[in-house]
Amino acid sequence: PYDGRFPQLNYQGRKTVEVVRLYVLPAVRRLGLAGRLYRSLQALARADGVEVMYLHTHPFLPGAIDFWRRQGFEVVDVEADPIWQTTHMHLPL
Repeated sequence: PYDGRFPQLNYQGRKTVEVVRLYVLPAVRRLGLAGRLYRSLQALARADGVEVMYLHTHPFLPGAIDFWRRQGFEVVDVEADPIWQTTHMHLPL
């Protein structure tokens, strides 16, 4: 349940899914696989009536924030923790 810490992340009343992990082995990166996997996930979400896709990532994961921005996600919050800097992103469908 929503704990109230980040009001911009309150999706109460909206059908929301969280993308937890999308990982491609280093040997096959930069071939478009992650984008294809994500588009399949997004199509399933749309077909199921999902209204918002949410995820969080971190700046120390190479290319993650840029990848998700290219998929249409926007940054809605970056936590102030100096190590993790958890970056919350969402995409209204």
